[in-house]
Amino acid sequence: MARTAPPTVPPPPGPPARGSLSLHHAYLRSPLGLLRLGQLALGAAFWVTVAAHKYEGAAHFALFAAVLVWLLTLALFGLSLLGRWEMVPWLGSRWLLTNLVHDLALGVGLYAAATGIMGHKAKQRSFCNLPGYSQHCLYSAYLSASICGGITACLYLFSGLYCLSRRCQDQRDII
Repeated sequence: MARTAPPTVPPPPGPPARGSLSLHHAYLRSPLGLLRLGQLALGAAFWVTVAAHKYEGAAHFALFAAVLVWLLTLALFGLSLLGRWEMVPWLGSRWLLTNLVHDLALGVGLYAAATGIMGHKAKQRSFCNLPGYSQHCLYSAYLSASICGGITACLYLFSGLYCLSRRCQDQRDII
């Protein structure tokens, strides 16, 4: 029995084109748009906190993971805000699925790993948080990064679940 390929479906429509770029205000007010803003703010707080202090060992991976996910989130947010996701080859027609995979696989996975690394480093440095310790202490920086990373991972989980619920309702658009 020969299987037939499913019919190709055009990408979901963006906002109406007016000749110039304009903001997709409906996306900005949607749950996904608000979650993306939170992810960008807390993700930046995570990697700026790590990068601004001395780091070594596994913190290099945590910084790499945070910056990679942050840049990809910035790209998704920019394309969604401008309504130009159809310009992305192959992924534009699967924009909801692209957001879903990005959030659950990359966002939650990498931020959970980075949070674990920074939490472990904070635990290793907890001795220097004692009163009277006079040397430079990285405990507060590592703990702050770990908290920001944990909250960011939760935001990625929420946005991934939002995209998953839309996908299960047979909706193809992110709003």
